[in-house]
Amino acid sequence: MKSVLITGANRGIGLETAKQLSQKGFFVYLGCRDIDKGAAIVQQLLHAGYENLKAIALDVTSPATIQAAKNTIEREQGKLDVLINNAGISGALPQSALESGTDQYKAVFDVNLYGVINTTQALMGLLQKSTQPRIVNVSTSVGSLSLQSDPAWRAYDYAKYAVYGASKAAMNMFTVHLAYELRNTAFKVNAVCPGYTATDFTNQAGGAVEVAGSRIARYALIDENGPTGKFFSEESNPETGEIAW
Repeated sequence: MKSVLITGANRGIGLETAKQLSQKGFFVYLGCRDIDKGAAIVQQLLHAGYENLKAIALDVTSPATIQAAKNTIEREQGKLDVLINNAGISGALPQSALESGTDQYKAVFDVNLYGVINTTQALMGLLQKSTQPRIVNVSTSVGSLSLQSDPAWRAYDYAKYAVYGASKAAMNMFTVHLAYELRNTAFKVNAVCPGYTATDFTNQAGGAVEVAGSRIARYALIDENGPTGKFFSEESNPETGEIAW
């Protein structure tokens, strides 16, 4: 049985992705900062008929919890097939390139960039034991430099997220380099935007969480012929899904 770890999985898109991958036959670790809430969610899912789910304490800003999670997965599975770096924060609003201070940037980067780096590097050894390792970094079209700088983009004049966008653009660059360094291996590494989705993150505005979850799960399930080192946003490009960095 393949295994997957999803960070920030006790609600929203992370939780929905966990449900969908459980249905695909994965053993799913739901990374949760609050293990009690995570355990309660897992019990609800098990009672609803989902299988092979476990909440695991994981705060991506805490190296100790990342290491503990790694140790648990190694003891129970011996390897990890898929890592989905889903945990993220938007940061305080409003966000302005002229007015947002470095403390505001540091708080968001700590989760959205450094948390992804620390988690990925800590779990690399377990991923390397998989025959088909996959890494999905949950991104956003707001992190696309090409789209953000294009006056013709439909969201060009929408509320700007200077801090959040910068953190995701930096994570995207990490994704590019990670995919490059793993290019001659079985790894597939991609950045995926789930789209504007009705969750707590957006105050319940946006599209269906089931659609967003399926967009993330899709790139966890790609075979050896699947893409790597790409940026996908089906909301922004319904034809092929791929968008410019």
